[in-house]
Amino acid sequence: MVYQKSTKTWHTPYFVLFFKNSDEYKVGFVASKKIGNAVHRNRAKRLLRAHFIENIDLLSQGSYVLVAKPDLLSQSYLETKKTYLHALKKCSALT
Repeated sequence: MVYQKSTKTWHTPYFVLFFKNSDEYKVGFVASKKIGNAVHRNRAKRLLRAHFIENIDLLSQGSYVLVAKPDLLSQSYLETKKTYLHALKKCSALT
């Protein structure tokens, strides 16, 4: 539902962010088989989840879907965090 009705979408080299304003927080993390085997997919989702939890106090209420891309696992945590915050800013998801 958020894919089709998202108000903002932002593509980065490491993930795609879909955002839709709503009255509560809803979040989904997606990693397809393009990322790799189950270990790699779970690691990608854990990284995205860590960014979300670390910055939850900065976020507007809404529905979020983060779709991992294969390059996510080859970058450092700080680089992906910087990209994550930039994507949130571009989607007007920061308070």
